[in-house]
Amino acid sequence: MTDDDDRLLAALAQKGDHAAFTALIGRHKHWLLRSVRRYVRDEDDALDILQDSFIAAWFAIGSYDLQRPFGIWLRRIALNKCRDHGRRNIVYRAAVGSFTLLSQITGATSQKPVSALERDLTAASLDRAIAELPESLRYPLILTAIEGLSHKEAAEVLKLTPKAIEVKVYRAKKLLAESLSPDLLADLVEQEH
Repeated sequence: MTDDDDRLLAALAQKGDHAAFTALIGRHKHWLLRSVRRYVRDEDDALDILQDSFIAAWFAIGSYDLQRPFGIWLRRIALNKCRDHGRRNIVYRAAVGSFTLLSQITGATSQKPVSALERDLTAASLDRAIAELPESLRYPLILTAIEGLSHKEAAEVLKLTPKAIEVKVYRAKKLLAESLSPDLLADLVEQEH
């Protein structure tokens, strides 16, 4: 497997040649799967990320620079997909695993375990509610409540003051509490008592 062979196949793929792209995939899938597996440590997740990476590569093949090694370009795509997966897991763990953010919103503390279905429904509701927040509130909330940055660190990332971060996080939590369905909040409070 040489970079010249990859370049030739990539040039053909850029012209819409599916067979050439399939050949590229065949040349890189084994080592890329091993690489992705190191990041996510789960075979099913690694296979999903690999598939997502190849789909993203197909849609972005027109932007691939034929002077660069294809494997590096493909690895960069896969790494971004691994990071996306990691961010989703952070949100999932924060919303589902510990209910930390929900506890802050409801003021309750978790004592009773919840079923996987309840966790999934709660996570989906929380994820939708977070996605609907205004960007100016969503980013500070994610950085602090989900990614675990301090107000000072989040302020540096967003080029704001720590006090502005504190206010935005407070407003975001208030909006989340208002937007989550009363039934869901009641269930969460009941589950956490």
